[in-house]
Amino acid sequence: MIGLIFGETTFPKEILKKIKRRKLKYLIIDLTKGKVFKKDKCSFSLSIGQFGKIINILRENNCKKVLFAGRVKKPNFSRIRLDLKGFYYIPRIIKSSRFGDAAILKEIIKILNQEKIKTISSLSFNPELTLKKGSYSKLKPNKNDKADIKKAIETLNSIGKYNFSQGTVVRNKKIVAIEGRGGTQKMLMKCKNKRFKRTGVLVKFPKKKQDLRIDLPTVGLKTFVQSKSAGLKGIVLKSKQNVFLEKNKCIKFVDKNKMFIKVE
Repeated sequence: MIGLIFGETTFPKEILKKIKRRKLKYLIIDLTKGKVFKKDKCSFSLSIGQFGKIINILRENNCKKVLFAGRVKKPNFSRIRLDLKGFYYIPRIIKSSRFGDAAILKEIIKILNQEKIKTISSLSFNPELTLKKGSYSKLKPNKNDKADIKKAIETLNSIGKYNFSQGTVVRNKKIVAIEGRGGTQKMLMKCKNKRFKRTGVLVKFPKKKQDLRIDLPTVGLKTFVQSKSAGLKGIVLKSKQNVFLEKNKCIKFVDKNKMFIKVE
């Protein structure tokens, strides 16, 4: 039995499809705001503060391994439901939340580890959803693009204090935006400029000291549509350290719009 701890985004749905196809035993701890998985008979809709209940459900079903997928947003700690273990662990969660949403998941993993429950990679059942090094579009980065990519990677490697940042946009060797707590979508909205078309890159790499079992940089068709709207020419990812959704649709979109996909 595998425990699936699911948050927002479509990535959890891809994992669930694969697990059902393989006819594996599973249960879902649904942490989504809208109780996305409530129709699944193996799903339990809970709040992030119900640690006692979460741990009991995992133990009662002999789940010694769990998998995290999807985004768990910082909750309103004054309103979330807490059980006894929730009261015990919540100060640690609140402290970690200052460092971004991913830090909340990392702290939950530590807590589960204390309870003898192991966390496995979010890509354990879907290795096909990550890209290896190479180009995945007809168009390849030119000299100017490569300079922007280099600048973006150097920027991400140097911003340790922005530990929630997985992405940056560089245009003409200038940093246009660095991903903040609002995520990639808000960053791309800030990058819109009618003077530029198919200029600049979005680079999404894992954060420094990131637990690669969770919260990998994720892109899908929506990301490419937003990047085109922002006037960008391409997206760059880190080899085997990404989640790439809707691959065929994305490649078709970038080729049609003369953009590129590069994996370093």
